[in-house]
Amino acid sequence: MPFTVPLPRTPLDRGIARWYEDGLGWETVPGPPVRLVTGVRFDVLELPAAAGRGVLRRMGPATGPVALRGHRMGLLVAAGSAEEVPGLLDWLDWGGITLDLAVLGADGRMTAPLPPGRGGSGAPGAAVWLRAPAPGREVESSLPALRSAPWGEGAAPCLVRLVAAAAAECHRARLLSARTGGPAAQQLPPQRFASS
Repeated sequence: MPFTVPLPRTPLDRGIARWYEDGLGWETVPGPPVRLVTGVRFDVLELPAAAGRGVLRRMGPATGPVALRGHRMGLLVAAGSAEEVPGLLDWLDWGGITLDLAVLGADGRMTAPLPPGRGGSGAPGAAVWLRAPAPGREVESSLPALRSAPWGEGAAPCLVRLVAAAAAECHRARLLSARTGGPAAQQLPPQRFASS
């Protein structure tokens, strides 16, 4: 097995990593770009930005932290949710329908958005927070999660409702794009949050 030496961190990368590691307790992987390890403290539900905007309209603040990178939006959900999403899609009668919906779970990597107040990176399509997590608070307890009473009240938003809204909005965006000959109809490869 070849030994790989990570690239040295720049002062900006160290500052970004420190914000996530010290402020939120999230594991990072050196960059550039700095990446966040998924599947430990959170998973990510990823979809086209157009569909994501529809989800945000439907769900309001019940989505938890939300990041944007290029034309892709990432909704942070409770750790372990990535394993539940395929079954939820089947249960919600979305199984077998092509949706531009992905999940990052155990051992995944998400490009770390710049912490709030750090200014833009200047790079087009750089990852940014639309709704940033708040350091010093228990972020994980507020992430959408699977509960025994999916339509009831509770502390965390409901993963079932979020996945249902995401599937509907992904399908709607695909149908609208096909009808108008938009970007999805051109079958451009999506820019993903995940990085290798």
